[in-house]
Amino acid sequence: MKPRLLRTLLAFSVLINVGVLGGAAYRALTSEDFPGLPRHLDLDAEQTHRWHAAEQGFLAQLADGAKAIQAHRDRLIRAIFSDTPDLALIDAERAAIAALQDAQQKRVIEQLLRERELLDPAQRERLAALLLAQPAGPSGFERLHKN
Repeated sequence: MKPRLLRTLLAFSVLINVGVLGGAAYRALTSEDFPGLPRHLDLDAEQTHRWHAAEQGFLAQLADGAKAIQAHRDRLIRAIFSDTPDLALIDAERAAIAALQDAQQKRVIEQLLRERELLDPAQRERLAALLLAQPAGPSGFERLHKN
């Protein structure tokens, strides 16, 4: 197998892993057992109002970014498994995904910094602990290829 294709497959594996982690974090934060971040962090009424106001635009941007990443991911998969893989197209889709993920990561960091400003030190500590406790597991790509 060509080194470039191997790098592409490795990048693809990493992308799936990031997606799995994001999904696990989302599921943990939205499960029925989880009371919601404002309650978990014990926000007062004003903090809760500001929290929801700050997250509305962020969640919409995150969803739009996820849709764009998904579209490029689908094209990447189709390109990789086509009858004659076009390495230039594969690399272009990989680069597009990387750029979109970088933008998503920046959005998340900016949002966390905004949220940080709303919280007192104990609430910050609870949020940091919650984020650090999110499980890391094998990517979907690795699970598919274990068997």
